Amino acid sequence: MLYDAYEMQRSLLAGASKLAGLGAGWLSNPANPWAYSSMGPVVGASLEVFAHASAPRGKPEFGIDRVTVGRKQVRVSEEILLRKPFGQLKHFIREGVDDGPPLLIVAPMSGHYATLLRGTVERMLPGHDVYITDWRDAKLVPARDGRFDLDDYVDYLIEFLELIGERRGERPHLLAVCQPAVPAYAATAVMNAAKSAWRPKTLTMMGGPIDTRKAPTAVNTLATQRPHAWFQNNVIATVPMIYPGAGRKVYPGFLQLAGFMTMNLGSHLISHWEMFKHLVVGDEESADQTGDFYAEYRAVCDMTAEFYLQTVDVVFQRHLLPKGKMMHRGRRVDPAAIRDTALLAIEGERDDISGIGQTRAALDISTKLPASKKQYHLAKDVGHYGIFNGRKWRERIAPVVEDFIAKNAA
Repeated sequence: MLYDAYEMQRSLLAGASKLAGLGAGWLSNPANPWAYSSMGPVVGASLEVFAHASAPRGKPEFGIDRVTVGRKQVRVSEEILLRKPFGQLKHFIREGVDDGPPLLIVAPMSGHYATLLRGTVERMLPGHDVYITDWRDAKLVPARDGRFDLDDYVDYLIEFLELIGERRGERPHLLAVCQPAVPAYAATAVMNAAKSAWRPKTLTMMGGPIDTRKAPTAVNTLATQRPHAWFQNNVIATVPMIYPGAGRKVYPGFLQLAGFMTMNLGSHLISHWEMFKHLVVGDEESADQTGDFYAEYRAVCDMTAEFYLQTVDVVFQRHLLPKGKMMHRGRRVDPAAIRDTALLAIEGERDDISGIGQTRAALDISTKLPASKKQYHLAKDVGHYGIFNGRKWRERIAPVVEDFIAKNAA
């Protein structure tokens, strides 16, 4: 019923959004006398903000067609190296450039598409051969394709790393943003334990919940205050018949988005108020910046119920990885197995999703890794989103990642 009610609301709002958009266009048309009245721009801006906020969102494109390498612009294209039911390995090809260390960026499977890391990819492209995990929306995966849980996530990363390693003939580097810090660390430990030839040379974890007992945030508190059964009974829904994944149990992306929006509702309201004021005075460029951010932010996808529930249990409730009790395919994930994969932990001083110390814990539990291969960076005045996107990421954090990879590339 939850998903059906949402779909009904979405259909109604889609029609209202279209009408509001038409109205906004009519009120801003130079041929319309009302456009020159005192109320015309105000009403038009109101309609435009509503139309943008209520419009349905699909999967965005990365849209990176050029990048500056050295002093020249080179064309960028995308290729899919491996397709799997719940995700694919995407490669960004720089035309005429085939050097740079291979870097696999692991996008979160937390309700948003991999395009949320567009800024991360764009910044790392000039000096690296970049790949990314492009996860699928679970409601689009037919039920016949089976399950996808945390163990499968780790398996996907191992398979992707091995493919990149065989393709390039060298150990790849791994960068995990937020939620995938745990499965990326687990994959690294598993590959080190197996002495895989293509185990990551470096692993960078940015704002990841390695040990959520440290500086708990509102997200962590929500997970610990309610029993596991509560999540099963209250946030899991069944995909409606209108989608290819009909009948699959999922954690809907719209619930995740609602949770994130509610956490910082005041900030989101202020952003839309600023967007409204920019439209009233005709500052469309500033309004478009806000609009572009929310177009990406509101584009959400579903997670399989088994992956979501297992993550809540293993990562946020029982803290199995930092306790040394996390299992993968019946075998313990041993942090002490990591002996030559250099680790970099990055945290944002103002991160309200992963508190300070949660990511750094990865360095503490890697007891057999030499201190020379551990590095920590605290980004001052940076929130969760700013760790991997925006000016502070480009100018202050990315250089730390680049230097770390370069230092450990040999």
